[in-house]
Amino acid sequence: MRKDICLPAEWEPQSLVMLTWPHQATDWKPLLKDITETYVEMASAITRYEPLVIATPHPVQVGALLGGRLTKEQMAKVYICHCKTNDTWARDHGPITLKDRSAGTEDTKTESRHGALTMLDFRFNGWGGKFEAGLDNEITRQLHADGAFDTEKNGSPRLADNDDFVLEGGSIESDGKGSVFTTDFCLLAPNRNQPLTKEEIEEELRFRLKAKRIVWLHHGSLIGDDTDGHIDTTVRLAPEDTILYHKCYDTEDEQYEDFRALEEELKELRTMEGEPYRLIALPQPRAIYDDGRTLTDSPEGGAERLPATYANFLVINGAVLVPTYGQEDNDKAACETIEKAFPGREIVPIDARTIIRQHGSIHCCTMQVPE
Repeated sequence: MRKDICLPAEWEPQSLVMLTWPHQATDWKPLLKDITETYVEMASAITRYEPLVIATPHPVQVGALLGGRLTKEQMAKVYICHCKTNDTWARDHGPITLKDRSAGTEDTKTESRHGALTMLDFRFNGWGGKFEAGLDNEITRQLHADGAFDTEKNGSPRLADNDDFVLEGGSIESDGKGSVFTTDFCLLAPNRNQPLTKEEIEEELRFRLKAKRIVWLHHGSLIGDDTDGHIDTTVRLAPEDTILYHKCYDTEDEQYEDFRALEEELKELRTMEGEPYRLIALPQPRAIYDDGRTLTDSPEGGAERLPATYANFLVINGAVLVPTYGQEDNDKAACETIEKAFPGREIVPIDARTIIRQHGSIHCCTMQVPE
């Protein structure tokens, strides 16, 4: 039986998007009202285009909240599942889903209820043990057992236990053609998969993700990022061999040299066909700091710089959800730039200023499942 299994690109057709809802027992407690409003906004945007699965320890309350804010048509697309959770970063504890493109063709047609999708359930350990994550590591298994990922078209995706390997969805990018991008400073960071070497980790990635090659990047880590440098905050892939990347234009910025080196690195990359990539630079938001009470543009008083980035967008069916930061000029430029890479999709801005106070953005909060 011929198999054509790969990690699909994010812009390929999707069956649903997953969110893990914030609650009082998460780090969102002091910001719960604001972050809940952001999640409602994301839920509303997603359900305009495709189904939404929500993991939460409080399904009745979340259902009532959304029922009062979404239309009946949108609510019909929402599936809420009871799960105990530590936090809300679905990108990193959600399933990484492979697709068998040959499934359903004449030589591979089968009555298997599993269809063409295989969900890889990797171990999530709180980005190298920085945070408690035992409950979050169980979410994908619980959602799958509950049938949350089942659809009439997909059937029931197969669940493959990969708990012997640590891998977060935000640490990889796929072009859907066999190239998987990542950063060495994340995947080689302490408490992930030691004592494996870089070469051994690459072998594991190629085997588990059915990748033809792993592209390692060595530069571009946002200050304030506590994931050790997830690629989805700095470099994103798009159709037609396009790479969108975070660019720092301010020579006085402490991040300037690192992102200049990243840009040079990207210029040297080649596709599997030996061609250069089409590079599109995303503006860097002006520095945003958190002084413990509110956001500020000043580092005075020991305020912490937050990892604001426009690269952390989410591609869904027919649209792109783009994080914005209350900077009209940069927000507008970022939306226009992303639209060039995804023509024909609606650009939906989402205010991400609350999300970055916990060091993430739109993409970090979500996980898509392919069709």
